[in-house]
Amino acid sequence: ELQEFKQELNDPDRRSRKDAVKKVIAAMTVGKDVSSLFPDIVNCMQTEDTELKKLVYLYLINYAKTQPELTILAVNTFVKDSQDPNPLIRALAVRTMGCIRVDRITEYLCDPLERCLKDQDPYVRKTAAVCVAKLYDINAELVEDRGFLETLLNLVGDANPMVVANAVAALSEIYDGQDATFLDQGSLTKLLRALNECTEWGQVFILDAVAGYDAAGDNEAEMIIERILPRLQHANPAVVLSAVKVILKNITLIHDMGVAVPVVKKLAPPLVTLLSAEPEIQYVALRCINLVIQKLPEVLEHEVRVFFCKYNDPIYVKIEKLEIMVQLAREETVDQVLLELKEYATEVDVDFVRRSVRAIGRCAIAIESAAERCVNVLIELIETRVSYVVQEAVIVIKDIFRRYPNRYESIISTLCENLDSLDEPEARASMVWVIGEYAERIDNADEILEQFLESFPEEPSMVQLQLMTAAVKLFLKKPSERPQQLIQLVLTYSTQETDDPDLRDRAFIYWRLLSADPDVAKKIVLAEKPVIEDRKRHLDPVLLGVLLEELGSLSSVFHKASASFVKKGRERVISEAELPSVRSVMDDGEAEAKDGHVVVAADGPSAVNSASAAPMPDLLGDLLDLSDPVDAVVHDAVLAPIDAPMDAPPADPLGDLLAGLDDLAVGTTASADGAAERAADGAAERAADGAADRAPAVGEGPSARNEPPAPHPTPAKLLASKGGLEIRGHLVTQPALAYYLHLTNNSPTPIDGFFLTMNKNPRGFAVAAQKLDIDVLGAGEETELMVPMVVVEAMKTGSTTALEASFTLQLAMKSNPTGVVYFS
Repeated sequence: ELQEFKQELNDPDRRSRKDAVKKVIAAMTVGKDVSSLFPDIVNCMQTEDTELKKLVYLYLINYAKTQPELTILAVNTFVKDSQDPNPLIRALAVRTMGCIRVDRITEYLCDPLERCLKDQDPYVRKTAAVCVAKLYDINAELVEDRGFLETLLNLVGDANPMVVANAVAALSEIYDGQDATFLDQGSLTKLLRALNECTEWGQVFILDAVAGYDAAGDNEAEMIIERILPRLQHANPAVVLSAVKVILKNITLIHDMGVAVPVVKKLAPPLVTLLSAEPEIQYVALRCINLVIQKLPEVLEHEVRVFFCKYNDPIYVKIEKLEIMVQLAREETVDQVLLELKEYATEVDVDFVRRSVRAIGRCAIAIESAAERCVNVLIELIETRVSYVVQEAVIVIKDIFRRYPNRYESIISTLCENLDSLDEPEARASMVWVIGEYAERIDNADEILEQFLESFPEEPSMVQLQLMTAAVKLFLKKPSERPQQLIQLVLTYSTQETDDPDLRDRAFIYWRLLSADPDVAKKIVLAEKPVIEDRKRHLDPVLLGVLLEELGSLSSVFHKASASFVKKGRERVISEAELPSVRSVMDDGEAEAKDGHVVVAADGPSAVNSASAAPMPDLLGDLLDLSDPVDAVVHDAVLAPIDAPMDAPPADPLGDLLAGLDDLAVGTTASADGAAERAADGAAERAADGAADRAPAVGEGPSARNEPPAPHPTPAKLLASKGGLEIRGHLVTQPALAYYLHLTNNSPTPIDGFFLTMNKNPRGFAVAAQKLDIDVLGAGEETELMVPMVVVEAMKTGSTTALEASFTLQLAMKSNPTGVVYFS
């Protein structure tokens, strides 16, 4: 077949050659290797046929990387075509040369590009403007030396709007996410003037550039908004969102409410119009609207009905509409919202029903005056006896009790009538919390609790923890014989038969606390709890500001700053001659092979959290090792050399990890010394409330205060998986001793309370701070972090004269509700 192509390509007849090139392009498109025909295709470049020339250029772009030497043969034709009388041919030649990413071509590209940037035809100039950005990506120094950036800046004031748009797009690409430093007042006026005549994507580029411009004051901000307002009526959603972004940035500079309020009202119709598009566009629009109403809720406060779900909406659109309905719910509109949510709670989609019930709870927590109406709706849903509806309602009511204590306890009897339908851990834990919290108001609280305790050994960790706390509360509120028997049964099992360290530790704390002084225990366990809030209603203000500046991009869809998922810094190609100078970088794992070259981030190696930073206070020491607090040793430790002599391997793999708890069991009597009692009091105060007391409120999401660290370049292997929590990681020794962790929450519920500890080992490695810097890991979310480590003599296992060739690090991670996960 290739031989036939070769013969046809060399045919004297022009039509035959064109047909042959079409066949070659078709074969190339379906993945066949036709690179051997490169010389024959290059010979077809010498033609006046524009269509044939386009086909040949397409072939050259595809195979230029694999045949760089032969590509040089086509340079003369490119240079000649860049001076062709036909502007289409001139533009085609410059575009093709810019797309051929071969270093040896760039030096031949400069002169034709310089001519085309000053060409009389606007089509050629706009094509050349984009070519400058491509050349900058290959060789930035060359672009700066030849003055192409200054020429681009001049093109911003070009008379043709398409040239202006392409020049702005090229400059934005070159400045790569920086604010529009190339704009001044003069060029801003030219951009706004060109806005009306550009294509829709040209308008997006210009609007994004204007969004990066900081107005000098009220008058300039008003002028920008006035020129941008007509873009809100554009048919392209990208143009609308970019216009909204510009208006939101500049409206904060306007102090005259007579001007600002009408502008805010004009934002509502275009945003509502976006919801009539395809579901995928609706989803993007809804995610952006969510951000807008957090900044300016008055924009859509009267349009809540627009966000009511339709029967044929995809589930991802319904979920976003549900979130916005809760955000927009006010005293005046909450009745409509509740009626709609009640209707959703009867649908067949179980996940959507659960979210709808939780949305009712969020409305109750957010709007105090509507709380009673929300509770009445929840009671009606409980009376339907649908299992998953009842269980979600119990979880929600528990949070309402926490938000409004001593107000709606009359419905506890209704909850107690549905105990048999509770089979999910979170629902059972919520119900147990209610029983323990209001034990004095429930006549048969001990009987109900005893019914739960019958299956105590088989219950999940979160239910066991809650049962223990409820039993302690019951005993403190009703110190009679039966509650005493229940608590003794629970504590005995938890300290002697369970394998769950978290459960055992809490049992020891309660036991010592109750043995030492019941009055102090009552003050701690029954202390008044802080009122909860619906934290998911608003993002962190700093993060919200960043996302609004990136409205219409992936950041506004992910609700994450672009810096957290987009690699910053331009890659540069290292030549073979430069390889020795980057060996040290490669040793650190920061360089990677790419097309036979070494590619290194231009910004340099990424920083890694230093293990020598001041360690955080040890919040886990009392729970894991009350009798031998290693944290004091760790905090005072000095980083020892990693190559220091190692000790003998441990005899017991996990015995040391939880050492001291066995000794603690002996000391759980009333005769415990005062110092130990005071230590236990402090620890008990942190742990006494139980899992539900620390659990996030309904819809509570991860905090945005802490940015995740830069990803580690070495892939982390899967170490353990439990309850939907996947743990990946490995030890890092350069530039500082640390442990890299990558955590993924595949469960449907948030996970919080992350702690990490390490067993004794031959090298004496220990975690510098056992409490991990993770607030809440939401459902479906993932995070990564560097855990600083230190070398502690007390953590070494014996002594030997010879270094061990290898050893195993044994670790344990505790989280709520996952419990303790062991891995090595």
